[in-house]
Amino acid sequence: MTKRLDRRIAIVTGASRERGIGTAICRSLAHDGADIFFTHWSRYDETMEWGAEYDWPDDLAQELRHIGVRASHLEVNFADPDAPLTILDEVRSVLGQPSILVNNATHSTQHGFKNLSAEILDAHYAVNVRGTCMLCVEFARRWGGQSGGRIINMVSGQDKGPMPGELAYVATKGAISAFTVSLAAEVASLGITVNAVDPGPTDSGWMSEELKGFLLQKFPMGRIGQPEDAARLITFLASDDAQWITGQIIHSDGGFWD
Repeated sequence: MTKRLDRRIAIVTGASRERGIGTAICRSLAHDGADIFFTHWSRYDETMEWGAEYDWPDDLAQELRHIGVRASHLEVNFADPDAPLTILDEVRSVLGQPSILVNNATHSTQHGFKNLSAEILDAHYAVNVRGTCMLCVEFARRWGGQSGGRIINMVSGQDKGPMPGELAYVATKGAISAFTVSLAAEVASLGITVNAVDPGPTDSGWMSEELKGFLLQKFPMGRIGQPEDAARLITFLASDDAQWITGQIIHSDGGFWD
């Protein structure tokens, strides 16, 4: 049976951990037939409480190949101004012309107004805004198809309510929501759709049991979001079934309220 994404090539940034959303996206796209090129950056994970999983990129690539698709990966610092060009050159060299781009890589540290600095803000901007925006526009500039181009950005519900203590993160991710809507209008004539997904709080390996208990009461569907929830929506948006959906910020968060 023909799969929805057969012979399409997808880029997924930020797939460095087994329980991460990026990994779930790669798996879901691959099960629907897409060849996968994913990026990772272990030095960022080294600074976070969950730590780096150095062997995971190779393990994930092997898992994807067992599904029956081609898979390759690249360790790249998304804060590098040349990262978007490096990624697109590499994927075209090893797999071919991509038609799907999922911007999942992010930089996030908790800083409120008392300790926010220009350095902290710049670090968030480099990844969350410059890296994401430039990868989007370079993808569109190189697009040669008549239709079927897909750009899907990950956001975090900045338009729904405040996130105290994460000023640099919300400022930069909120910029991607605005960028998504305007880019969608610019590239629609090229046959590219551009959407953003807010997965809500997702149990991707960073939540303590105390935090899970606190968040659970805010999910009217009775459970906390899982990486696979976001991955299913992203796979749909990457398919022809979503060809009439563009410029949307989709809150796929199980009705989470704050």
